[in-house]
Amino acid sequence: MQFLEQPTRNLFFTGKGGVGKTSLACATAVALADRGRRVLLVSTDPASNLDEVLGVPLAATPTAIPAAPGLFAMNVDPVAAAAAYRERMIGPYRDLLPAAALVSMEEQLSGSCTVEIAACDEFARLLGEPGSTDGFDHVIFDTAPTGHTLRLLSLPSAWNGFLAENTTGTSCLGPLAGLQSQRRLYEATVRALGNAALTTLILVARPELSTLDEAARTSRELAALGMQNQHLAINGVFRATAHDDPLAESLERRSTEALSRIPSSVANLPRTLVSLAARTPVGLEALRTFGDASADTGDDARCDAPLPWDRLESVGELVDDLARSGHGVILTMGKGGVGKTTVAAAIAVALAERGFPVHLSTTDPAAHVAAAVQDDLPRLQVSRIDPRAETAAYTAEVMAEVMAAAGANLDDAGRALLAEDLRSPCTEEIAVFRAFAQTVAQGEDGFVVLDTAPTGHTILLLDAALSYHREVTRQTTQMPPAVENLLPRLRDPAFTRVLIVTLPEATPVHEAAQLQQDLERAEIQPYDWVINQALAPLSLTDPVLRSRQSQQRAYIEEVLDRHARRTVLAAWQPQAPVGREALRLFLRAAAIDGAPVQSDRIEDAMPELT
Repeated sequence: MQFLEQPTRNLFFTGKGGVGKTSLACATAVALADRGRRVLLVSTDPASNLDEVLGVPLAATPTAIPAAPGLFAMNVDPVAAAAAYRERMIGPYRDLLPAAALVSMEEQLSGSCTVEIAACDEFARLLGEPGSTDGFDHVIFDTAPTGHTLRLLSLPSAWNGFLAENTTGTSCLGPLAGLQSQRRLYEATVRALGNAALTTLILVARPELSTLDEAARTSRELAALGMQNQHLAINGVFRATAHDDPLAESLERRSTEALSRIPSSVANLPRTLVSLAARTPVGLEALRTFGDASADTGDDARCDAPLPWDRLESVGELVDDLARSGHGVILTMGKGGVGKTTVAAAIAVALAERGFPVHLSTTDPAAHVAAAVQDDLPRLQVSRIDPRAETAAYTAEVMAEVMAAAGANLDDAGRALLAEDLRSPCTEEIAVFRAFAQTVAQGEDGFVVLDTAPTGHTILLLDAALSYHREVTRQTTQMPPAVENLLPRLRDPAFTRVLIVTLPEATPVHEAAQLQQDLERAEIQPYDWVINQALAPLSLTDPVLRSRQSQQRAYIEEVLDRHARRTVLAAWQPQAPVGREALRLFLRAAAIDGAPVQSDRIEDAMPELT
């Protein structure tokens, strides 16, 4: 890995979920420790699997890794830190405000922004507090702060108590009001992050356009903050060795095509290409050979061992089940890159082909799947919600309300802080949710399929806001019927069916499990899990893919045994699922009766859906 040739003291790994940040961070830490360096590896991921990868139970303080002398690791618990923040903020008001107002405040401080701020507080201590890491030659952070958080912390107005005086209820970043005493620490942290002699920011992606685009966006945000000390690491680059395996050939073509289309904003960064690992990098020995495509692929006999097929469904069987209701809302949820848009579009096409009126709505920036199916099916209405336009409109409304209520008391610094607050991911999610809400009512007369649905936090946030509104105004009869009915509809399992989409890999499965807990907190029980891009149903000859096929079994079994009441398995497709015919093929992408099928003969092996 090129960034290990002359490594800086601090290494930050950032990127979308499932791209391999933890694997790269752990492999880097082990490599440096093997050189005789003293290394501290820190994870700030709420769903950290650092313990699993290193094979050692970790705590919130450095723990020695016995098989790698000089290596210490720790898990920062941002959820616990965020809980402590919430109590410090809300505790003084428990005897002063009505219960509904307290619920609103608590949910306001339960979003991803608050958790990230809490995590930022913890690693800022490690990065900027004198003496905290003096005993180490290198400090490696798995999961770095986003550009939004770094911009926020660089604003002097974040320390002037503005949020404590903000009565609009719009902020998802309330804890900053209590961080004034740590101003110098955060300023030192931001300076250290931008110091190229001290820190390298490693943007992790896969040879897939969605993750490369995310890396490009992050790169631009960091560069705007003066953080030019960036390195691009592309994980999972595949080269076929079994040329009689059509899936292997197809996967190599996809990888090569993505690498030829790297966004211009990151194309000139120093770059490391990491080969697709034959084995899941769990354990010190696997980490030491991480990225070596010729490494031992292990015993792949497990590839041919039968999965509990009687507990797995195909996407086609899921559609059969959904069609029985005749109407309703279908939400696809999950992290970026797991295939939510593909699942949503395939279900919408299948239902429309059966004669149902279907409205497919997506926030996919490219909207290529929607465009591919729009002209083919007259019963399928396709719309695209533009997150930027929706967020801009929502932000303008909030800014106008705030300025009308408190404009005279806001100076330039206060306006800057408010503007940054409204640039948060939480704001975009709420703005997009408002646009989604306009289509939900159509589920009474047909099907509405929503790609990229709101999280449980957003649902609870809106619920808390409505509760607070009712408490203050006592005029619920004036609330529009659509708003009154929205949340009950989302919580009605006979009307709304939530599909959690994931991949058969550690990080996507664990993050999906966290999402399910968030939904249950919002009184929503997922209808089904969809494990996408599975190798399990396929007959493979490439040794790397057969090894990965074996590794995927553990995560399929975890979903079956620990997370999902019902589970759909969709096989990896040689053909990109774009266009009506490809989407119909995707619907049939699962093994029949547990019999593996050739990757180029999936279509012949699957029965027609209609």
